[in-house]
This record gives sequence, structure tokens and C-alpha cells, in this order.
Amino acid sequence: MHGSVWDMSPVTAPLPRVPFPAAVGSQFSLLADPLRLKIVEALASEQLCTCHLIDITGARQSTISNHLRVLREAGVVTSEADGRYTWYRLAPGAFADALGALSRVVADGLSAPRLRPACAT
Repeated sequence: MHGSVWDMSPVTAPLPRVPFPAAVGSQFSLLADPLRLKIVEALASEQLCTCHLIDITGARQSTISNHLRVLREAGVVTSEADGRYTWYRLAPGAFADALGALSRVVADGLSAPRLRPACAT
């Protein structure tokens, strides 16, 4: 369709200055679940065991354990056995890559140029 909206010349947009590593997307997906986000928020303040997280979130023990497993496997939560209890905390540097990448996006967005022409109607 010549002369229509679909006939716009291609614009080469620059790539992000620092492309996101695959791990960054994974870290954001961990926080996309509201319960996991609540668990991470709670662990940011203090070390907690499963029973504390059940009280804080209102979720069932099996659900909390499942989310903690996902967070441990991703390397953002660590655990330490102490007798009958296992204590959880955020791993050092947890989400640092994702936060750094997001802050670069925000900083770049503030000065983003207009690279494409206006759409024809």
C-alpha cells in the first residue's frame, strides 16, 4: 500500500547502551508474582523462617515453601538451618543487576531523542 501508514521508511533505532543480561529478565519475573514480592519485601527487613512468612502473608505453608524454593534456586534467597527451623534471608547483592539495569533505563529515558517521523494519517 503505497502512501499509507504501512509504507513508512524504516528507522534504525539505537540499541540500548547496555543490553539487559538474561539474568535481569529472570530477576524481574521473580518479582512479578505478588506473593514472592511480599516475601522478598519481608526478607529485606529481617531473617525469617517459614512460620513467620505464613503469618506475614497469610499463605499456606506449602505455597510459601514453593516460592522460597524458586527464590533459592534463582540465587536471591539463602537459607540456614538452625535446629528444627530454617531461616531465610536475601542473598548479598540480590536483585542488584536488575536494579542497576532499571536505573540505566530510567536515566536513558529522561533524555531519549525522538527518532521516528510522525505517523501519516
